[in-house]
Amino acid sequence: MPIQYYIYLALALFSIGIIGVLTRRNAIIVFMCIELMLNAANLLLVAFSQMHQKIAYAANPAATNGIEAQLFVFFIMVVAAAEVSVGLAIIVMLYRNTRSVDINFLNRLKN
Repeated sequence: MPIQYYIYLALALFSIGIIGVLTRRNAIIVFMCIELMLNAANLLLVAFSQMHQKIAYAANPAATNGIEAQLFVFFIMVVAAAEVSVGLAIIVMLYRNTRSVDINFLNRLKN
């Protein structure tokens, strides 16, 4: 499949994520939109890694070039998992304190 399809899909996912972060007030939806943006970046990293690996394999079948981006994706997924656990804990504490997951209530937590 051509690399342009992956770029268009990642662009659409990232755009949906940005629009969701900028327009929504629900903390859970904003959190999901941030994860959507991370997944769009991961998709591009894997697609470009695969393309680079095919080019390197054509030049030298014993080459292992192009795997580095896939390792970055693995580390991004580990960081995203940690982010999910911390973020959901913050959202649960926000709900316990304010009985709402509206982001505008975060200003009330300053006092």
